[in-house]
Amino acid sequence: MSDRAVRISQAGGPEVLTIEPVQVGDPGPGEIRIRHAACGLNYIDIYHRSGVYPLPLPTGLGMEGAGIVEAVGEGVTHLRPGDRAAYASQPIGAYATARVMPARCVVKLPDFLSFEQGAAMMLKGMTVQYLLRRTLPQGGLQPGDHVLFHAAAGGVGLIACQWAKALGLRLIATAGSDAKCRLALDHGAEFAINYSTENFAERVKEITGGRGVKVVYDSVGASTWEGSLASLRPFGLMVSFGNASGVVPPVALGALSAKGLYLTRPSLFVHLDSLETTQAIAGDLFAAVERGAVRIEVEQRYPFDEVQRAHRELEARTTTGSGVLLV
Repeated sequence: MSDRAVRISQAGGPEVLTIEPVQVGDPGPGEIRIRHAACGLNYIDIYHRSGVYPLPLPTGLGMEGAGIVEAVGEGVTHLRPGDRAAYASQPIGAYATARVMPARCVVKLPDFLSFEQGAAMMLKGMTVQYLLRRTLPQGGLQPGDHVLFHAAAGGVGLIACQWAKALGLRLIATAGSDAKCRLALDHGAEFAINYSTENFAERVKEITGGRGVKVVYDSVGASTWEGSLASLRPFGLMVSFGNASGVVPPVALGALSAKGLYLTRPSLFVHLDSLETTQAIAGDLFAAVERGAVRIEVEQRYPFDEVQRAHRELEARTTTGSGVLLV
């Protein structure tokens, strides 16, 4: 049976996702061929499919996967055929039975992690690593500091709840239902706010004694933007790293001046600019999992052929935690 990959020829809803036969070929210099066991599902895949983040068409989708290295190209020394491996990476195209891709994006998957965990954790876990460990407010973060983390019951959020607790941070979670708030609390958040029924900025001020938080990590976007700024203390850092509710409108810089706020719009893939940095970020994540600070739980599993259903459920935000396509 030939290899297959998910493709889109136009932006749109889940119905534009098709599964097509593909010829994978052999890796060139600096590349590997990996046969997937599982492919990660992430909200950024929705942005790519719908055109929020436009891509040249036609295109594949998916940025995260795990499986077995089948072949390596010239110059690749950190991986060998037969290695268990995982990645979160550009170029896009992880929704596939197998693919050829740059080796610098791929790391060995430790034996204590399953392929499903590997496919579910790389993009989300490395995102949490660069946020909590590298994207820091003035003076850094110390144990006891409050941080606000939106969409805390999602795949990124549940890892962040656990990792923040292990770092001694007092994470204030937001989510869109009481059940999701309970899930965030169960994973290490100290406080949880249902932002569909409460004014989260007012609750943050109550929790922090009127001071506000040092940093807000916000992947929701338009609907939480003003409240996020209001939740920050003077010289606080606003980290906008996603747009689940819509793109943040153009920012009036004067809105930052009253409290001297800092603003950044980071991306994981700027951090993954070399094999060395990729291995360092992944290694920190693997170590956190191995010592029990972070558990990787796969909450949703979909057969590869049910990619449209997976996207419908992910986009409706009815899912919690991490999900994968099983190849």
